[in-house]
Amino acid sequence: MPDQRPAPDQRPSDPASPPGAAVRHRRSAARTAVVWDALRGLLEGLDGGRPASVVDIGGGTGGFAVRVAELGHRVVVVDPSPDALAILGRRAEESGVAELVTARQGDLASLPGLLADLASVDVVLCHGVLEIVEDPTAALDTLAGVLRPGGTLSLLVNQRHAAVVTRAMAGHFTQARSLLDAAALTAGPNRRFTADEVAEVLDRTGFDTRSTHAVRVFVDLVPSSLVDLEPGGAQALVELERAVADRPEYLALATQVHTLATRR
Repeated sequence: MPDQRPAPDQRPSDPASPPGAAVRHRRSAARTAVVWDALRGLLEGLDGGRPASVVDIGGGTGGFAVRVAELGHRVVVVDPSPDALAILGRRAEESGVAELVTARQGDLASLPGLLADLASVDVVLCHGVLEIVEDPTAALDTLAGVLRPGGTLSLLVNQRHAAVVTRAMAGHFTQARSLLDAAALTAGPNRRFTADEVAEVLDRTGFDTRSTHAVRVFVDLVPSSLVDLEPGGAQALVELERAVADRPEYLALATQVHTLATRR
């Protein structure tokens, strides 16, 4: 696994959008709300609300890991980048959860050895990693091997059809047309998946799909200026993303697909 994961496809936004941390925060909240809602519901539904053992593979700077730890769960973040792990450590300290977050440098190939001291893993987060590994099936086999039976995998991948829409919306029509060829999107370092392909590979590797969510259906299409001008626009956009997340007809429009799957 390379040191830095490619960012998911970015759809065009208004070049006149106001810069600044507040704008970035609003965008980030809309992009992560659906996944975070699913994760929080999963963790709160564990047996008796007990603290879980969570592994975040490729978790980088801890965008999800720190929030999971703030709920009282222990998290091991595995990432090849020492710089990202250093930022993770600072974020965990600032949030008061440093004792619940462990950083380990490595990747999927070294994962079993890195987690050898863990008696049981309840939840594995694999967000933005399956697209860039050499063999997605082998990667999921590895993740199944570290999860306890009945444990849950949170899998977030880039969705294939959105890549075509992205390029068309940006005016790159020839490139969009070329991406209609499935072979262009299922191999190499930037592969993408459909929801059906995710379900199929999970089934082959010993997982049962529990739920599938459309992620970032609208947030990458709506210009920031519109969100900022509309009173309450940012929160309304978050609620719109939540409203369509469980509707299968929107999966083909989503930039990403999020799946919760249980290890058999």
